[in-house]
Formats: sequence, C-alpha cells, structure tokens
Amino acid sequence: MDIISEKRTRVQLREYDVIDTETTDFPHTYPGYDDAWSQDKFEKKFKVNIIKKEDLNLEYDMIGVDAAITNAIRRILLAEIPTMAVEKVFIYNNTSIVQDEVLAHRLGLIPIKADPRLFEYRQEGDAEGTAEDTLEFQLQIKCTKNPHAPKDATTPEDLFKNMYSGHMKWIPIENQGELYKDSDIKTVYDDILIAKLRPGHELDMKMHCVKGIGKDHAKFSPVATASYRLLPEITLLREIEGEQADRLAKCFSNGVIEVVNYPDGRRVAKVKNARKDTCSRNVFQHDDLKDSVKLTRVKDHFICSVESTGALPPDTLVCEAIKVLMGKCRLFLNELDSAGVGRL
Repeated sequence: MDIISEKRTRVQLREYDVIDTETTDFPHTYPGYDDAWSQDKFEKKFKVNIIKKEDLNLEYDMIGVDAAITNAIRRILLAEIPTMAVEKVFIYNNTSIVQDEVLAHRLGLIPIKADPRLFEYRQEGDAEGTAEDTLEFQLQIKCTKNPHAPKDATTPEDLFKNMYSGHMKWIPIENQGELYKDSDIKTVYDDILIAKLRPGHELDMKMHCVKGIGKDHAKFSPVATASYRLLPEITLLREIEGEQADRLAKCFSNGVIEVVNYPDGRRVAKVKNARKDTCSRNVFQHDDLKDSVKLTRVKDHFICSVESTGALPPDTLVCEAIKVLMGKCRLFLNELDSAGVGRL
C-alpha cells in the first residue's frame, strides 16, 4: 500500500527517466483507494499559501488540485485578462531613422498603467473612440544636446537626449481629467528606450490605447511570465559524511543541501530547503552517491509564480483569472442544462 500511495502522490525522478507522471484521481484506478471526486474531500485538501508578494511579483502555493486547474489559471493569465495598450498611432512627423511601422510596434509593447476594469472594449468600426473606451497619449520630442552631459563625454548617448517612454503624455478625453488623476494613467516605466535620436531628428505623434486581451495580441498580455512547478522532495537514504557530503551539496542549487558540523568532528549532509531545487539530476553522475538519494515531486502541490507587467498588481491578476475560470465553468454548466444533459 505504501508503494501504491507513493505512485498516486509523487512523481519520481530517476537517472534516465521520470516515472509516475500520470494523474490517478479517478475511481477504481487502484484497489483499496476511493479516488472519486467529492466537494467535501476537495475543500478539506485545497489550500492556497502566499509565499512572496511584491509590487510586480507573486509566488504562491496551490495545494490539492489537478495540474489542469493550475494550467488553466496560467493560460488565462497569459491570454484572457484584459489590459490597455497602444492600438493606433497617428504619426504627423518622424525624421528619426526608425520606420513608422517599427516605431508603432515598439509603442504598442510599452506597458500602460491604467485599470482596464474601468474601461469598455472599443466597438469595431469606431475610429475616434470615447472616454469610456480610449486613452490618448501624445509624444512630441526634438533631439537636443544634453545640457547635463559630463565635460569629457564623447558617446552620443551622453551628448544628446533620446526618446523614452516617460516622454509619452496622457491627454484626457472629455471628462477623463475629472475621473482620473495623472498618477492613475501613465506608462508603467519612464525609462523604456523607444528610439535613439540625433540632432535634426524630431517626432510628433498621437496614440490611442484600447482594451484588449493577449489572445488577440501579445501586447495586451498583463504578465511578463506566469509559470508553475511541482514541489520538490529530496530524501537521503543513508547518512552521507565528509567529502561525499560536500560533493552532494554541489550537485544541487545553493541552499538545498547543507553540511552540518557535529561536535564529534563529523560533517553530515542534511536537506535544508528542497523547495530551491531546480530539478537537477547531477547527483546521478556520481556512482557512490546516486543510490543514496531519492528525488520526487508532489503531484498536487504547485509552486506558482506570476510577474506582472505593471498594469495591475499580480495578486489582482490571479483573482481576475479565477473569476474568468469560474465564468467558463458556469457557461459550461448552462450549456449542459440547455442541452438536457444531466450533471454528475
């Protein structure tokens, strides 16, 4: 039963293969185990633990769910959470060496700090836009010499002013100036290089930002990265001392294995923090160590990482992704009801 329990709950990393990767949460997969899904069992097991929360980064553990649920949230984060991004660029003057099409593409990829939940989707065929669905930015700059350049400066980057995202200025439409502050709507970063300018170069343009999702274009994706991995487990099958302990520690990432010094002079390897393991199997290169360590991953414990582009905080993005997933589930159940198909 212990062997079956491990096959059900762990993925095992061996020297030449990875085994027990399949999901077994189905009835009658293994004799003696009731793997039928139930609401009560799910609620008792399911947990979400916030590990690290920063302005743009979030790391959390999702425990007690199938990989399909975790992956669904990841895909929704990438493709179905709306943001505001530059959609149309009206170029009145461009004497830089950057072509109009390339310049418009670069502007579209600049993250815009604006809450998309406050705006509507622009209707097809609407060329002008309204205060409810459009943000307007203006970019006017002419290359001049940098008055603050060092006296011994020789590089063009020091001698002349270049064009950065901070030069994009929000122009309120209709009553937007009354509804939003300047700090509410702007570029997320002011130091994104748009184009390198030289004396004589000048740019004058207007931009329309609209609401969209990453499924339509990557510029609308609200996350830089969204990923997950299984929680690592490292089990030492015997006591590893001395030089072997030092070699074992070098087989893993820093902080995974520590060598403990005992009062009797022994130096013994201990697992300090298996969570930091990056799925390395270097230990299997050592004949005298490979049978002393067991590497596994917990099947229903996912370490999730989300890095926001800055339009919305990462924890808000995860909440919005869960709302989208719940909406999909409700739609699916309604379709079943309308088709006359009974629910399980």
